[in-house]
Amino acid sequence: MSWAFLRDLLSGVNKYSTGIGRIWVAVVFLFRLLVYIAAAENIWKSEHDEFECNTQQPGCENVCFDHFFPVSHIRLWALQLIVVSAPSLLVIFHVAYREKREKHHQQRLYRRPEEREGGLLCTYLISLLLKTGFEIVFLVLFYKLYNGFQVPRLVKCDISPCPNTVDCYISKPTEKMIFLYFLVATSCLCIALNLSELSYLIFKHSLKCYLKREIKKHK
Repeated sequence: MSWAFLRDLLSGVNKYSTGIGRIWVAVVFLFRLLVYIAAAENIWKSEHDEFECNTQQPGCENVCFDHFFPVSHIRLWALQLIVVSAPSLLVIFHVAYREKREKHHQQRLYRRPEEREGGLLCTYLISLLLKTGFEIVFLVLFYKLYNGFQVPRLVKCDISPCPNTVDCYISKPTEKMIFLYFLVATSCLCIALNLSELSYLIFKHSLKCYLKREIKKHK
């Protein structure tokens, strides 16, 4: 999979972000995207081939693997990376719309095009809410699909066509567990950063509106 588009997207939205938003971009790019490409993808690459059950019954191993791993950890992580980065497109599209308007009217309509105010501020806040919501949804999804954030060494399976309860063994469970914890930790960090940036922008905008009202009163 090529991640060039996601990298360009994060780089493009970076200049419209606050300091907290730039930290979020760095966390996603360095601690999630690069870790996924450099290490995590290789760990789960032969996940199905290395899943072994102590039976020769045809079909049993495949059924057990599908039951305990309905969606691959690594594919779900990749989907999470794409989905939580997608709301940044809203900001890019909004800025592109501004630039198109200015080009159409052949004059500057916005004093500071990169300043987060008016419609752009609303779009930015919506993108933060969506990113936070998607992060939470994927954490819950991981927890529900895998019965908690854990990778057991041994799982017992008695699903047809298995003749009885068979033992199935997952390869490199400790290594996979470490990366799963890392995934959860970075997701929680991103949620905290998004909520912090959201609070900061709302507070800043509210303070700005309050100061404007006070100045008008004094005048």
